[in-house]
Amino acid sequence: MGHLILKDPLWLAALLALPLIVWLRGRRSVPVLLVPFAAAWHRPSLAAPSRWPVALALGGLALLVVALARPQRVEDKREVRSEGYDIMLAIDLSGSMLSEDYERGGERINRLQAIKPVIQAFIEKRTNDRIGVVLFSGRAYTMAPLTFDHDWLAKQIERLKIGLIEDGTAIGDGLGVALTRLEQAKRESGGKRQGAFVVLLTDGVNNRGALSPEQATELAKSRSVPVYTIGAGKDGYVPYPVGTDRSGRKVYRTVVSDLDEGALRAMADATGGKFFRAADVGTAERAFKEIDRTQKIEFQAKSFLITTELFWWLAAPGLGCLTLGALVSRPVWRREAA
Repeated sequence: MGHLILKDPLWLAALLALPLIVWLRGRRSVPVLLVPFAAAWHRPSLAAPSRWPVALALGGLALLVVALARPQRVEDKREVRSEGYDIMLAIDLSGSMLSEDYERGGERINRLQAIKPVIQAFIEKRTNDRIGVVLFSGRAYTMAPLTFDHDWLAKQIERLKIGLIEDGTAIGDGLGVALTRLEQAKRESGGKRQGAFVVLLTDGVNNRGALSPEQATELAKSRSVPVYTIGAGKDGYVPYPVGTDRSGRKVYRTVVSDLDEGALRAMADATGGKFFRAADVGTAERAFKEIDRTQKIEFQAKSFLITTELFWWLAAPGLGCLTLGALVSRPVWRREAA
C-alpha cells in the first residue's frame, strides 16, 4: 500500500515562517521586496486594495516550499515469507483409466473423471506451493513444469483425456521424469533435494518404459524425495466401455483390475512417502487431504520499494500562482480596473 513522504526535514520550518514574514512586513513603514512586484502591491489606491496578489504569492511560496521538500509516493513491497513445497504430480493416462467403477450423483464415471476434480481441489489448497504435472501412459511427458500459476494449471488438468499418449503403463518412467523436473528446480543440499515430493497416481502395473519402478524408487530414495502413491480403482472385475448400441447407450465388458498395489506400497515405504487406495471418490479425496497435511517449508521473497517523485505536481502550480499574483499586481491592471 502506498504512502507519502517528504525527504527534506526543513520544509515545515520554512512553511511556518511565511506567516511570521507577512506579519513583520506589515509592521514596517516601507515595503520590503520579498518576491517580484511585491512593492507594487502596497501602492496607495483610491479603491480598496485587493488581497488576491498577496494570497496568490503566499500560496505559490507555500507550494514551492513543499515541492522543495521532495515529496514522494512510496509503494512499500515488504519481505514476505510463505511456506510451500515443490510438488510434481505424475498422472496415469493409460486406457484402463476409462474403467467406470466410480460413481458421482448416482451415475457411473470413469477413473479419470473421478480423479480430475480431486486433483484440482488439491492444487487450489496448496496456494504457496510450486506444482508441476507429468503425464504417463506408454511414455512419460512433462505437461507443466513447476509453477505458482495454479489457475492455469487447473485448466490444463481439466483438458486431460485418455488417448493423448500411446497406451501402456510406464510407472517407472513417470516417476523418473517427475524427479528430473524437480532436479531442474535446483533446491538441493548435500546432493539431496529439499522441500519436495512426488504424488504418483496409477491404476495398473508397469508394463512399458525404459525405467523400472524399482530403479525409479532408488533414484527418489537417493535424492531424499518422498513419493506418495495412489492406486485408483476397485479390486476385482470392473465395467469397461467398449462402444454404444443403436440407441446410443454405452456397451460394457467386464475386465479385471490389475493394480500392482505391492509395488506402489513398496515405492512409498522406501522413499518415506505413503500409499493410498482410492477405491471411490471419497477415498480419493481423503488421500489428497492426507497428503495436504504434509509439513511445509519456507520460501523467501525479495523486498523492494517503488517511489514516484511528486515535485512537479506542487512546483508547477506554485510557479503559476506566483506568476498570476505578479500579473494581477501590475499597475496596468489597476488602471484598467479603475
